[in-house]
Amino acid sequence: MGLLKKLFRRQAAVQDLPSGSLTVDRNGNTITSTISSTYPAGLLKQIAKDVLKIFSEAREAQSPLHEVNIHFASLRVTARELRGGAIIFLFPQIAMPQMHNKGLNTTTAIATAAAAATATAPAQ
Repeated sequence: MGLLKKLFRRQAAVQDLPSGSLTVDRNGNTITSTISSTYPAGLLKQIAKDVLKIFSEAREAQSPLHEVNIHFASLRVTARELRGGAIIFLFPQIAMPQMHNKGLNTTTAIATAAAAATATAPAQ
């Protein structure tokens, strides 16, 4: 049993999603980046390659795109075409349904209170 633990000791690593922007040229080379250097460069290169491919295929279909928005469950990618290159914005999506519902309830409560105050105000 001890031998197996030594061989299979690696645990799954949880990695944060990238956040920031990435500017690439038409060849996919990174020009500027505000994404943490701890994020694997290979994954950023793959994202850039896929975005450039989308813009290239749109040009070939004679339907050029200027902007692409891709929404995943936990990541939003927005890319803008820059003369063959692209600027890519990566936004992690944080699910906070309870906070959102509280905000809606607060807004609803304020609107209800304002409507009640005007309804009960004496006419002048």
